[in-house]
Amino acid sequence: MTTTDIPASTARQPRSAAAPKRRPKREREGAAWVFLSPWVLGAIVLTLLPMAVSLYLSFTDYDLFNAPHWVGLRNYTQMFTEDPRYWRSVETTLTYVVIAVPLQLALALGVALALKTMKRGKGFYRSAFYAPSLLGASMSIALVWRAIFNDGGTVDNLFGTGGWINKPGWSLLAVALLTVWQFGAPMVIFLAGLQQIPMELYEAAAVDGAGKWRQFVSITVPMLSPVLFFNLVLQTIQAFQVFTPAFAVSGGKGGPADSTLVYTLYLYDRGFVASHMGYASAMAWVLLLVIGAVTAVLFRTSRSWVFYASEGDR
Repeated sequence: MTTTDIPASTARQPRSAAAPKRRPKREREGAAWVFLSPWVLGAIVLTLLPMAVSLYLSFTDYDLFNAPHWVGLRNYTQMFTEDPRYWRSVETTLTYVVIAVPLQLALALGVALALKTMKRGKGFYRSAFYAPSLLGASMSIALVWRAIFNDGGTVDNLFGTGGWINKPGWSLLAVALLTVWQFGAPMVIFLAGLQQIPMELYEAAAVDGAGKWRQFVSITVPMLSPVLFFNLVLQTIQAFQVFTPAFAVSGGKGGPADSTLVYTLYLYDRGFVASHMGYASAMAWVLLLVIGAVTAVLFRTSRSWVFYASEGDR
């Protein structure tokens, strides 16, 4: 019995699976816009359009009841040259930022370092320390804070210093401490960053005789600097926009003696109490520009102290 070889050219080839047909580019783009449309519509209606209206109102005299009247740059010139309370609010806000942001970040980093070395109960304490960040921005907590620092409150009973709320030199510190108490969010971010630092670096430093402080300065801070920079930018932006604590502690007046009159509280007073919405809109745009400038400065200076492991140097 003989067999006949089949030429390779006539051998039956296995059928390949049919390649899926690609949709036309125009159809794919249409589907993408359908899914993006809720976000685009929300951005236009809830963000871009109100910003455009606010920019227009900043050049008008508008009292919420009558039609806006174009006044050009009068709101801005009045703000910078004729309103001493405006500059008082600027000074108060800058003081608040300088006090609250460093204290909050220092406390968040300290607690994160403690949680990193904790063996048991880390999840419970992490949740417990994060809880104030969820509750602290509410008006109810701010009112409780006011009761704690008021005359006859907890601080007065423990230290006999009187109520901080009624002392111009202490009232802003009470407001800042409420923000410092809400350190949970930056703490969680710091903790995530600490867990990414290789333990081999600490082991090598210990072999070379480096103590805990030297390890913190030479290893922890440089390796954690991108996370520190991220938290610094976020908390600075939020600090410039502080409103609820100052409103609750001062009863919406910014007292005593305008010591808690932060920028957004004065903006609220001009716009919704005095019905000078055009003036308040001008204040809002100045605040936006200042926050943008401060953020740009932070990014510019970060080149000299933020260390990225991929770069290999500072």
